[in-house]
Amino acid sequence: MFPELFELPIVHVTIKSYGTMIVIGFLLAVLLMRRLLKGFGENPDHITNVALYALIAGVIGARIFYVVHFWEKFRGEPLSVFAVWQGGLEYLGGVLLAIVVVLIYLFWNRLPMRTYMDVLSIGLMLGLGFGRIGCFWNGCCFGKVTDFPLGIRFPYASPPYVSQVYPDPKRDRNKPLLELPAEYYGYLNTDGKWIPSSEANRYNEFLKPKSMLTPEQKEQVKGPFRALPVHPTQLYASANAFLLSLITLLVWRKIKERKPGCTFGLMFILYGTTRFLLEMVRNDNPFERSWWTIYRGGTMSQNLGIYMVILGIIMLLIFGTQKSPKRPMRRKRSK
Repeated sequence: MFPELFELPIVHVTIKSYGTMIVIGFLLAVLLMRRLLKGFGENPDHITNVALYALIAGVIGARIFYVVHFWEKFRGEPLSVFAVWQGGLEYLGGVLLAIVVVLIYLFWNRLPMRTYMDVLSIGLMLGLGFGRIGCFWNGCCFGKVTDFPLGIRFPYASPPYVSQVYPDPKRDRNKPLLELPAEYYGYLNTDGKWIPSSEANRYNEFLKPKSMLTPEQKEQVKGPFRALPVHPTQLYASANAFLLSLITLLVWRKIKERKPGCTFGLMFILYGTTRFLLEMVRNDNPFERSWWTIYRGGTMSQNLGIYMVILGIIMLLIFGTQKSPKRPMRRKRSK
């Protein structure tokens, strides 16, 4: 787990691993999409603009979904809603808002929507593959406890560790997965001194900061109180995204101008299905039983995945039966 890669000297600004991987994924996705549209006679600046707007809208949408999903965390500190650098994004929310913004841009500039959305779907999955590696380094989007050989243990006070040492009623878990003594819970008083919790109230208190652990406690969190191994779901999701990027690329090369829009619809089906399955081994998202859910007791992402599959099938039925639009002849620029 490496949430911070390094610190810049003098200014003392830390470079976050998650943000770094997002930037790398974004740049590579833009390069790929520009290359794919090279033979279409389109201005390559448009795909760069589209990708930039999609990135901005994606961060905003992902944050909005996270805040709505975990509103109780922000009730007492409304300004923390804007503290994106502290973590807290839901990818599907970002995808949905990004698609809306991209469609508006394409419509406003009278660009071939289906062709651009096909290419964007390929780049989107490529960028996601790198983003999920950032999730792994950050410790978020973690999996369920497992004895599977690929299971990994995250360090003390990491998001997976915190999840294991507290009950989680929103996932129908009334007892912690890992029992810690009450001395590991408590709060800091005004003098900065750690006040241990009582046995009965420990799950209502904070987890003791790692820097304040006694030498004995530091040994215990490496032994009997070590984190339980969990599925590396971030790496599963990364491998899945890279695979979907490859599949959509191969499909797009086959159908291209003959069936524009179908690659985008296929991406919805593939990602919606695989995200639904990946949620089965994740352990971070609460279960949803709201009126809008199709799968009561599943997570928000699982239900959104179902809607994505349905929408993807509709797009395939519509775009797959339509005649290929005639593209205007464009003169090549003279050198």
